[in-house]
Amino acid sequence: MYRIASTAILALVSALPVAAQQTSDILAPEPETQVMQDFPGLSNAATAALDAKREGRPVEADNWMVTAAHPLAVEAGAKVLREGGNAADAMVAVQAVLGLVEPQSSGLGGGAFLVWYDAQSGELTTLDARETAPLAADPRYFLDEEGEPLSFMTAVVSGRSVGTPGTPRLMEEAHRRWGRSNWRGLFTDAIELAQDGFTVSTRMAESVAAAAESLGSFPATADYFLPGGAPLTAGDTLVNADYAETLRQIAAQGTAAFYTGEIAADIVAATRTDALPGLLSMTDLARYQVIERPAICYDYRGNAVCGMGPPSSGAVAIAQILGKLENFDLGAMDPQDAQTRRLMGDATRLAFADRGRYLADSDFVPVPVEGLIDRDYLARRADLLRGDDALPEVSAGSPEWDHAQIWGDDLRQERPATSHISIVDSDGNVLSMTTTIESGFGSRIFVRGFLLNNELTDFSFRSHADGWPIANRVEPGKRPRSSMSPTIVLRDGVPVLAIGSPGGATIIGFTAQTIIAHLDWGMNVQEAVMMPHLVNSFGTYQIEADTWAEDLVDPLSDLGFQTNVTALTSGLHAISLGDRLQGGADPRREGIALGE
Repeated sequence: MYRIASTAILALVSALPVAAQQTSDILAPEPETQVMQDFPGLSNAATAALDAKREGRPVEADNWMVTAAHPLAVEAGAKVLREGGNAADAMVAVQAVLGLVEPQSSGLGGGAFLVWYDAQSGELTTLDARETAPLAADPRYFLDEEGEPLSFMTAVVSGRSVGTPGTPRLMEEAHRRWGRSNWRGLFTDAIELAQDGFTVSTRMAESVAAAAESLGSFPATADYFLPGGAPLTAGDTLVNADYAETLRQIAAQGTAAFYTGEIAADIVAATRTDALPGLLSMTDLARYQVIERPAICYDYRGNAVCGMGPPSSGAVAIAQILGKLENFDLGAMDPQDAQTRRLMGDATRLAFADRGRYLADSDFVPVPVEGLIDRDYLARRADLLRGDDALPEVSAGSPEWDHAQIWGDDLRQERPATSHISIVDSDGNVLSMTTTIESGFGSRIFVRGFLLNNELTDFSFRSHADGWPIANRVEPGKRPRSSMSPTIVLRDGVPVLAIGSPGGATIIGFTAQTIIAHLDWGMNVQEAVMMPHLVNSFGTYQIEADTWAEDLVDPLSDLGFQTNVTALTSGLHAISLGDRLQGGADPRREGIALGE
């Protein structure tokens, strides 16, 4: 079904721009000894997938493919697919393992957005499992006694930052709608790994060491991540019996075991921290619902680029970036040229200006989605890019909108954490899901074997700006704005790409660049996810360190940009669908693509 001649692949690669052929040199491959230490006992297929990633090759398959941020999670999903389960079933298994082996990024205590293509009906569905603010919250939630915003980290490392988790209910809802495997069996691998122990990877150990001070803020968190007062080290065997028991209850009773009863009571109690207690209640947990939202799709050069609408800003912002850039012949431009990057950077800045003013939870505030992705509006915004230098400043535009409200600007940035899963099953169903607990280790509150999110710090701490209300202000039951951008691209109604990334506010830039690299510059998915990052969301051009992107520092500075050379740790996981499936896994993280 998915087959292409090897000579055609070679011809495609040889025709790529120089930048595409050099992407395999962006990052030094992990030493084989480190891989063996981090992931002992991997299957031959998973080991081969790691080799392919190190060598810059996509993994190819004929029937199914799964790619995610940790080999053990990918193997759990692959097992489900191999045994006849579908993409919804596999996602449950992958997420259950990720919450154990990559707890700093996602888990039961967080939220997610899911995009699903149903092969039988041809329909696209998007599910919103974003966390919600407590019913007792109000717009002063993150203000001190003097009415001033709390410092960011003070708010993060507290019960105040915790929203009602959505991930468990999303897992159950996706399985209810589309799954066919036995629910209980989907947790087997995660329970066994938690009960028997798994090997702490280098990445997890480094993350723990970097966050050691804040992880020591709460006794249960310190006991798990800093045993004996010292951070976990790579190669340690870590057992999480509490997580195993939580999963057993969910497997046996469904997510009612999580949202009511003892687990819910323990979550609420854990957020009542001494310094800055939260207001989460048993009622907040019991009433939580996953919401089906209309998909946001934009036709980019004959490809429908589809994703999650508000409270995600991802699909709208990506549509805006692509909608401006389609007015230029990117395919004929050099990815390593400063002018190419000027267009991409300023297109992103303009999208983020609109995002800061208009994007928020549409159940609470009106959002001009249609106006923001209208072709005529984007063509007018693209006219701003027709000079030769960087835009000296950007501001929100005025899309068509039948509403009189004027919003204040909110430039809050999400922190770079999160995880992404892409799956294609043998029936042709496609899943793209981005999942998070917000910043690394979330609120740092550890309960029942998992971390609770700090998602509420994605709200604006202020309720007004320059006298105008801010759309993304805190309100009871509201969902904070997100940059998560799970995306499925279709051509003539048929999926050709599933993609997404972690990275906080940079998710949008990471995902948009990778789509452009694949569609405009002809890179395969592994080349596209490996490509050096250059992202400009808020005015300073972030340039990925130790890559050819550093060569653009001076040219971009000459065009008027401020620049910052830094690590840009995406976690792109992509699958392209053609004559064969091709999977790409970001070398900046531990994940792999695995298929048969």
